[in-house]
Amino acid sequence: MVVRRDENVRPNRRSAPLNQEGEMSPPAKILADGVDILRAILESHEFEYVRGLESAGSGGRFARGSFVREDRHLEFSVRRALGLVRYHVGSVSLSHDEYVRAVSGFSGEYPGYSAEPLDGFRHLLSDLREHGDIFLSGSTDEFERLVPDAGNRGK
Repeated sequence: MVVRRDENVRPNRRSAPLNQEGEMSPPAKILADGVDILRAILESHEFEYVRGLESAGSGGRFARGSFVREDRHLEFSVRRALGLVRYHVGSVSLSHDEYVRAVSGFSGEYPGYSAEPLDGFRHLLSDLREHGDIFLSGSTDEFERLVPDAGNRGK
């Protein structure tokens, strides 16, 4: 049996599409493309994108960004795909999973575990459409009621 390797995928634990030069897409490019996916829903609720840190750490290059409106922001980071997603309202902070479970009782579509780096952003967009009302347009009190105990404040 002959197994052919897809020329657009590197044989590693977490494959990512290659650019025209045969290199993995840099996190900043993935982040910029992902922001474009999320921009319409967040800007329609008066959030503005704020570019964050781009650097390298022990896990390789990464890029961060957030959408901000007054005392709330949605922060996220990228290495090979969308990683951390966290909601902040005032002094309260919830991970994406904590937020969606508190609102719906179930996990959301994100992260989705796709080899396509932008699918995480598409899954996040779907979750924002389905479960995002409290974060996007609810009150601070509504968001705070999602937190089961005060131990999560300020994380």
